[in-house]
Amino acid sequence: MPDMSAPYRSTRYRPRKKDLHVTFEHFYRVDLFMETLDKQIHELDCRFSEQSIELLSLGSTLCSKKINIDHIVLLVEKYYPTDFTEQERNQLVCQLETFQVERINNAKLSEVATLSDLCQTLVETGKNSMYDLVERVCRLLLTLPVSTATTERGFSAMKIFKNRLRNKMSDENLANSMVIYIEKEIAEKFDSESIIEEFKGLKENCKEAKCLFSLETPLSIRPLTPKWNKADVLLINMTKTDSQCLN
Repeated sequence: MPDMSAPYRSTRYRPRKKDLHVTFEHFYRVDLFMETLDKQIHELDCRFSEQSIELLSLGSTLCSKKINIDHIVLLVEKYYPTDFTEQERNQLVCQLETFQVERINNAKLSEVATLSDLCQTLVETGKNSMYDLVERVCRLLLTLPVSTATTERGFSAMKIFKNRLRNKMSDENLANSMVIYIEKEIAEKFDSESIIEEFKGLKENCKEAKCLFSLETPLSIRPLTPKWNKADVLLINMTKTDSQCLN
């Protein structure tokens, strides 16, 4: 191991005057360790959104020895307002206070280091019925990696479609095709005949609406759709006739 207080001499390039006072400790701490740490932080910032980072930071307190109850309550109120009622949020505070004492006294809970292990340990020890709201918070936080994997899968599918179709389709058609390609398991459950009938019905409804609102077509031969009765058609016809007279 080199003397950390000794001057550092680089063999890659010619040393400058200011490099004469650089020690091994300064090189490994500032030029190597700090620079690597900055690159990792930059990659994490680009990889995860600010919302995901805040969620993970607030949720990580559940795995710490001292739970920050205010952070958990803030996380629930800010990101999961529809998953907890006002009464459940008040109960969550009481459960967290009790769970903090329980975790210190319970050997299995005190050894937990991750959210997945915490959720699994609660089920194995039967504590999930007592701390059901704490378990719900853990499960909600564990769904975060799923959304990230889905995004990565979407980008991979887009690369395949862009190469195969050579960018000849419109953005809307591309987006619709990607949804079917990505969600293959869901798309396989659709019946082709039902989709054909759906589009056929849309086309017929457009024709009926066009005929309905056409002033040149006599009222007696205009088709009536299931949503329109005779009074509605007469009212529409009178309104459009009055509008034409005013013009």
